Formats: sequence, C-alpha cells, structure tokens
Amino acid sequence: MKIGLQQPFFKYPGGTSSIAETLAATARTAEELGFSSFWVMDHFYQVGQGFGLYSDPMLEAYTTLGYLAGVTEKMSLGTMVTGNIYRNPGLLVKMVTTLDVLSKGRAYLGIGAGWFRQEAEAFGLPFPGSRSELIGRLTESLKIARHIWGTGGDFEGTYWSLKSPVNNPPPISVPHPPVLIGCEGEKTMLKLVAKYGDAVNLHIGTPLQGHGDWMRERYANKKRDLTRKLDILRDNCSRVGRDYSSIEKTGLATILLDDEHMSVDDVKELCFELSEIGFDHIIFNMSNAHLLEPLKEIGSVIPEVRNL
Repeated sequence: MKIGLQQPFFKYPGGTSSIAETLAATARTAEELGFSSFWVMDHFYQVGQGFGLYSDPMLEAYTTLGYLAGVTEKMSLGTMVTGNIYRNPGLLVKMVTTLDVLSKGRAYLGIGAGWFRQEAEAFGLPFPGSRSELIGRLTESLKIARHIWGTGGDFEGTYWSLKSPVNNPPPISVPHPPVLIGCEGEKTMLKLVAKYGDAVNLHIGTPLQGHGDWMRERYANKKRDLTRKLDILRDNCSRVGRDYSSIEKTGLATILLDDEHMSVDDVKELCFELSEIGFDHIIFNMSNAHLLEPLKEIGSVIPEVRNL
C-alpha cells in the first residue's frame, strides 16, 4: 500500500511570508519519510469543512504543484481533485503535461465534475445549471485528454472545439499522466472511471469532530460503503471489458495526529482495514502536517504497510 499526503491548509505561523518555506519543508520531509504522493485541493479559497474560515489562505493548485515539482524529486504530484469547470480542458491537459515534464514524470491528472457554485461565481467563472451538464462537461474533458495525449488533431464536442492542438513537449509519463477521477456518485461517475480512469479516488471521511456530520457518518460506515462502491466499479469494468486490477484504488481520509484525536495505531489500523477492502493508495488529509512531527509519526507506519 502507498501512502500519500494532501495539504489542505496554508495558515502557517509566520503568515504569508512563511508559506513557501513551510510548504517546501513539509513536502521534503514527507518525501524523505517515504510518502508516495503529495496533493493539493483545487480551490481558490478555503472551503471550511473543518479546515478553517473561507477567508483563510488558499493557494492556486497548479502554480503550487509547479513549485512542489522544483523542491521534490520522487513523490507523485496532483490535485485532489481538479474542478473540471475551472479550466478549459485543452489548457488543463497542457498544464498537466507541463507539470509532468518539469517533475520528470510525476504528475497525475486528478479531476472531478466540480461542485462549489459559490466559489466559481466569486471568481467570475461560469457554473453549469444542472448536474447533468457538470457530468457532460467532465465526460468531454476526459475524452479531450485522451485525444490530445493520443492522436491529436481537431476535436468537435458538445461544449468545446479544438483546432489541431499541438502538445509539445509530450508528457514523460507513458502513455500519459495517470487520470485519477474523484467520485461521489455511484451511478455515473464509477462508469466514467471504468471507461476513462487510470485511478479512482473515494472519500473515506473522518472520525474527527468539527467536520460535517456526513464526513463522520461516512467514516463510521466506510467498510460497507466503500466495499459497495468498489464492487460497482468492478461490475462496470466487466461491462466495458476493462481489467479491474489495472485501476489504482485510492482513498482520501482526513486525520489529525495529536494527543487528543488520533494515534499512530489508529492510522495503522485504518490502513490495514482499507487494504482488506481493496485500496492500493491512501491519502491523508492533515491540517497539522506542517508541524512535521505528525508526518514523522506516519512515516513510522509506512514500512509496515508498504507490502500490504
């Protein structure tokens, strides 16, 4: 099992002038400890949900990943996950390709349909009027990524038209950066994973107070619900002739290691449970990772779960 880290929080001691140095130290420490991946949220301001106020600091995702590519050497890098509606898909593919080239083949394209209307409107971005359009636009973006990373040429879709895009230099990852699709719904999104995804991300939730009730309920019922979702994905793979084992199963869990909340043993137990369900890669969302000691504690778990 691989262990990854998501950094959702940039309100560091020292204020704005300390962000770059603190983020770099967090990423370098995680890499030294054996974390396999490093992720950032694709938001323009803090989303709350237990991580702080809307007015708290938030960095733009792809600029941040470019910076992280320069201060790390081994970890994979990606968004957890890109809001599809925030960028033209042709431009997004170019951005992820650039990240892959500059990181020497360490980029993921993490992507989801998008959900945060308030955030889009705050920054002047159009937000689709229906869930079906959100899914339609995501589906077309996945087709465009495959098209640009494949044969190229013109593309005519329902929402976007591309005229002979040139994607040079090509990505270093072969055949392209892995496409990770973040899923909430079961009926449609898991079908997209079976057809277009190299990886899936499912939300595990959290046992922590201060987060939404739905996140704690999801954590409490994780074995039942995550098993069901992976079973649905397996069935979808069978229907389209896809090898289920070729899709990386990743999960995102919000944890907090300190004397009042969770221990190293709690994290270890969670890893073993998720491995039994069928996950390959667990990403921990940690608001206190920048303190570094919690990272070191998780680092002690990595050797024990590596061969699960």
